[in-house]
Amino acid sequence: MNTKDQQSKIVLVTGGSRGIGKSIALNAAKRNLGVILTYNNNPEQGQAVADTINRNGGKAVALQMDAAKISSISDFAGQVLQALKKEWNRDSFDYLVNNAGIAQRTLIKDTTEAIFDELVNVNLKGVFFLTQKLIPLMVDGGQVINISSGLARFAFPGVAVYGSLKAALEGLTRYFAKEYAERKIRFNSVAPGAIDTEFGGGKGDESHRQQIAGMTALGRLGEADDVGAFVASLLSDDSRFVNAQRIEVSGGIVI
Repeated sequence: MNTKDQQSKIVLVTGGSRGIGKSIALNAAKRNLGVILTYNNNPEQGQAVADTINRNGGKAVALQMDAAKISSISDFAGQVLQALKKEWNRDSFDYLVNNAGIAQRTLIKDTTEAIFDELVNVNLKGVFFLTQKLIPLMVDGGQVINISSGLARFAFPGVAVYGSLKAALEGLTRYFAKEYAERKIRFNSVAPGAIDTEFGGGKGDESHRQQIAGMTALGRLGEADDVGAFVASLLSDDSRFVNAQRIEVSGGIVI
């Protein structure tokens, strides 16, 4: 193992096989970070992102993780430790990006308990317990970035549960920052605005897309790389005094 491998910092990106998570993984690799990315039910997609990074001179590993299965988190942490030792000869990593999430457009009157619980498990409960379990593997002075949503700030019909959970995630981010301050681990949330991806039906009809673009000061929907490049830029000592913050990456939507 060469000196560069020994000195490189490592980021773990959940939901890194597509969309914003994929962009975060690729942009982090461009900044010479080692990458552990997760996928849920599409191993080919996850491995393709890792292969792209490895082919371009970086180092990446793709691991399976279902954010809704809280009982599997301990086993996943063990897999992370194995990957760290095998690929980087380390027993710790530097950055965690909690990006994995699900959205469902359902009006309040149509929301069932099953829909509610699924959204809670992935978007809040899973993030809480995954972070809790992985922090012992993080270096002191590392950083956790939770991917929130502009919907935590403004309301649209059909996303009440999702938006409320993202607002809760932003609050949780501050509590983690308070409780882990002794280890100098920073916690921030990044809130994408309207991003033109398949997540949550983002690839909608053209009239709807134009309507949302018209609500944005920059006059367009965001792209995955708008968020991915920004998140990757936070994964450095340049942001060393940014802590417990909500940062919106939305092009100025609803201002």
